Amino acid sequence: MNKLLILAGSLCFASTVVAQDNYNALSWQRSVAYNSYLMREVHRQYADRQNELAAAWTSKDKMLQYQEKRRESYLKIIGTLPQAGALNGKVTGVSQHDGYRIEKIIYESTPKRYVTTNLFIPDGKGPFAAVVILCGHGLTGKNRAPLQAVQLAVNGIASIVVDPVSQGERIELLDEHDQPTTRGVTTEHTLLNAGCNLLGSSVAAYEYWDNHRAVDYLETRSEIDANRIGVFGSSGGGTQAAYMVGLEERIKAASICSYFSQRERVLELEGPSDGCQHVPYEGREGIEIADFVLMYAPKPVLIRAGRYDFVDFQGVMQGFRELEKSYEALGAKDKVSLCATEAGHGGNSESQQALMAFFKKYLNNDLSPVKPATMANIPLSETLCTATGQVKSSIPDAVSLCDYNLQQARQLAAKREQFLRLNDKTVRTKVLELLGVELPKEKIQSAPTGAKINKRTYDLSKYQIIRSGQIPVPCVVVTPEQINPQADIVIYLDDDGKQNLLGDEAQLLPYINRGDVIIAADLRGFGETADPVNLNDTKYWNREYRNAMISMHTGQTIMGQRVIDIISLLDFIDTQPDLKNKKTRIVARGLYGPAVIHAAYIDKRIQSADISRSVKSFTEYIVNPMQRDMYTNVLYGVLEYYDLQDLMKKISGRTVRFAD
Repeated sequence: MNKLLILAGSLCFASTVVAQDNYNALSWQRSVAYNSYLMREVHRQYADRQNELAAAWTSKDKMLQYQEKRRESYLKIIGTLPQAGALNGKVTGVSQHDGYRIEKIIYESTPKRYVTTNLFIPDGKGPFAAVVILCGHGLTGKNRAPLQAVQLAVNGIASIVVDPVSQGERIELLDEHDQPTTRGVTTEHTLLNAGCNLLGSSVAAYEYWDNHRAVDYLETRSEIDANRIGVFGSSGGGTQAAYMVGLEERIKAASICSYFSQRERVLELEGPSDGCQHVPYEGREGIEIADFVLMYAPKPVLIRAGRYDFVDFQGVMQGFRELEKSYEALGAKDKVSLCATEAGHGGNSESQQALMAFFKKYLNNDLSPVKPATMANIPLSETLCTATGQVKSSIPDAVSLCDYNLQQARQLAAKREQFLRLNDKTVRTKVLELLGVELPKEKIQSAPTGAKINKRTYDLSKYQIIRSGQIPVPCVVVTPEQINPQADIVIYLDDDGKQNLLGDEAQLLPYINRGDVIIAADLRGFGETADPVNLNDTKYWNREYRNAMISMHTGQTIMGQRVIDIISLLDFIDTQPDLKNKKTRIVARGLYGPAVIHAAYIDKRIQSADISRSVKSFTEYIVNPMQRDMYTNVLYGVLEYYDLQDLMKKISGRTVRFAD
């Protein structure tokens, strides 16, 4: 509770510290400085991508090369997808309606991972074209989509509506009464995604696989023409559609609504969305949202957008212009279209009519007017595929995504053991790769900031440590009157800020009395450069969600950046004649723990570290996904190589321990 109160008060805290001028060590104060630093890298990466795309527009061959390069990059970051096994599709009920029937279907995406769907089949003689309908965010999942499915059926097109992970009948974090234990879909997606990322995958990848298997299922049905399959989705469903068309070659026509924009603008204006809407390293690989569509080009695509949607409309127009020029370079400009309406999120009836006309044209070769549909009230009993309304409580052998992730983590244990037996150079190279950083070559500069503060038995001196290309590290050096020649240099890191130590003599005096020199520092994103709480939506359960996700987007993890900050502190010690050649130990509290473990493995100047209030294993995030601040310490794919305890064992001859 105390921690939550500290977080809630952090906005007013900054002004209090500035007024007292006690422990701030930076020569400037700007609450969003770290985010601005990260966004510079986002802009740089996308500027490089824009130059590459502009060059591709000059010829069809260059456009095809650009397209293939982006597809290769996408396959590289999406992770290893499961093997396709038996679908074991089962119809659990059928209901007849005016002009169509609804089948309740369950299939297995992977063994025992059950996907609940509704198949809408028009009356008459098939085989029919079919559309995979991907649902936007909402607890009811597929039950939000009957209007589109019914109108497609009336116009002679079948559809399959898929419950995504954490929606409809596939909610995972449930209480004993089958009620969600989080505030909604986007929270559950985000919490589950942390565990997926540790395994080198993502909720987006699992959603893609479930939807890919929906196409597999359609191919098993004699009523469906497997050569005429389309896809559309709105909002979170639009996300799924974008990720799907980049990989699924069987899709012949696609529409994306209330999602398509530019990632660069979204990250700057709104910040990262929920976990299912991000695949790590997209920025590093120069992949914009438009690129997922370009991987699918030149097949027909309809972008639908509301001018008053919270999805940035300027980004929609910029992204669509990229599609137009790219399709033109491929000789298919007529295959890409935009329906922008005077609407908000999800579109309006005009947008709906455009969608139906699009699928009639490209799946049925039918240019006749769209037939209107009367939306009958479809009872929930005619769409629920399970007895209780939830897979988790209805099917005893069901494997949830949490279960699946834990199985994967355990299966990787042998691979981790094999990796850790490799030579230290190989292990070290992989650790740095996972952190997304290189060891710094630039020299540091240390600049005193402000006057020395004299206390009764010690002095405080403030510095900012500057290294080219890095955000400055603020620190305060606490020097006792009598420095014990045998005492340590203590680097003190507290995720609630260095002021917790410096402002509490009861904590500080034991170090002073031993004659230790203390360097109390705030690594980037904590203390002086902590992101304002109000800019990180509480539904994501992470006080630095936007900066952690942007860091992963650029390929330079927030943990890796903090490891560089620790190295900068060690370099600072080496530049101080009174400090160098002494033993250096780190005292770390809270979210700093994993960064300190990695720094201790990489840099032998750290003689020991005591870590408290910290996660002790990455696997903890998979066993219990309902934890706060997980993204601070997520490394993409790390559990393929090591866990935290494994890395600690590699720190030979030095002591790194958990103090609690």
